[in-house]
Amino acid sequence: MSIDWQLAATVGKKVARPGPVTTDYTITAAQQELARSSAAAEGPVREVTGLADGLAVPAAQILDRSGWIEAAALSMSAMLEGPEPDGKPGISGRVAGVQAGGLLALLSGAILGQYDPFTANPDTGSDGVLMLVTPNIIAVERSLRVVPSDFRLWVCLHEVTHRVQFSANPWLRDYMSSNVEALTAETAESAGELVTRISAAMRSDQPREKGIVGAMQLLQSPEQYEAFTRMMMLGTLLEGHADHVMDAVGPQHVPTVDTIRAAFDKRRGRPQNPVQRLLRVLLGMDAKLAQYIRGKAFVDEVVGTVGMTRFNAIWTGPETMPLPAEIEKPRLWIDRVL
Repeated sequence: MSIDWQLAATVGKKVARPGPVTTDYTITAAQQELARSSAAAEGPVREVTGLADGLAVPAAQILDRSGWIEAAALSMSAMLEGPEPDGKPGISGRVAGVQAGGLLALLSGAILGQYDPFTANPDTGSDGVLMLVTPNIIAVERSLRVVPSDFRLWVCLHEVTHRVQFSANPWLRDYMSSNVEALTAETAESAGELVTRISAAMRSDQPREKGIVGAMQLLQSPEQYEAFTRMMMLGTLLEGHADHVMDAVGPQHVPTVDTIRAAFDKRRGRPQNPVQRLLRVLLGMDAKLAQYIRGKAFVDEVVGTVGMTRFNAIWTGPETMPLPAEIEKPRLWIDRVL
């Protein structure tokens, strides 16, 4: 089924909630500072990671919520359907487009920044765009009561690390794309075969994530399960590595980094009402948070044991990506790869 991503963008922009109340001056000043901070973050990130040395530093896209929705819809279309989708979406595609638009609208209020490896950068002509969502960053820095300039640079350190990861290791984009393709491939199973497989999976000791993510894994074919596991491990590595770099660079370049980290971690774990908890489960946000925590613990231990230079062997190719057991016990990855 071809999703109508153009309709998704239109719907998303119409139903997205407005950002925080600000003056034009405040928005413009924040946009300019984010542009400067995204460029300033590149040097320290490259120095700490040892990646992407000598490559060009493309400008970030500084967006509002509507701009992010449009960019995200374009990225999803390119990632899931390729640069030239097959045919015009039918009724089912338009229905899916409306549903996708609602999801994009919801996410547009939560995304601070994002590196999109699938969209072409108009400045460089190559794939890869760094996006920063100004109203969301302003909203969070106000909520946390932190120094705005420090918080903006701190966010940029995380997102620029993702840009460096992909620009220094071009194979990552194809690796993600191939796994997404495997995840979205249709199977020829009958309903009976599907029920039998799910029943067997429920009785097996095959590891699964918690909540809605684990339920999704029950529905996956063996090939999809393996692709999903690879994607989870990649996401855990990328997010954990970015969080590690934030904390490694922060003390030298972000004066109030300790205050920001403490406030941000407290915000991540704050109590929520039942509706918010349900949305977090449905959107997989708790699984995302677990990626940050588990991934950072993995990177912290490996880098602390062997140093960043030897850690960078992890970027060699798919075969050096951490396995699920290795995320929990980093020494297993060290023994296998190094």
